[in-house]
Amino acid sequence: MYGFLMQITSSQKLNDFSQRHPNSKPGLARWRELIAQANFNSIVAVREVFPHADLVKKNVSTPLGQPAREMTYTVFNIGGNKTRLVTTIRYELRRIRVHYVFTHAEYEKWLKRG
Repeated sequence: MYGFLMQITSSQKLNDFSQRHPNSKPGLARWRELIAQANFNSIVAVREVFPHADLVKKNVSTPLGQPAREMTYTVFNIGGNKTRLVTTIRYELRRIRVHYVFTHAEYEKWLKRG
């Protein structure tokens, strides 16, 4: 493992979601705490701390005229699977970028979108 700990980018999304969904606050706080102590170098290392973390591939739109590209997200189940945290992890940079924070129902709709 590397010597540097993980850094969360776009963490304002966590704050915004927990304001709209106060019951999610303890689970998101615990996730932040565990991430702050981590130095992951692979999905295997992530799953040692978060056994239910999933890799999800999804096509995302790009600037005009360019084809959609496939992104691989790491999705964390928070608070007994009530909250889904969609991130990308740059292991070599020690960064976790928060893309979306969803309720379970919102996440299911997101998955179905093309």
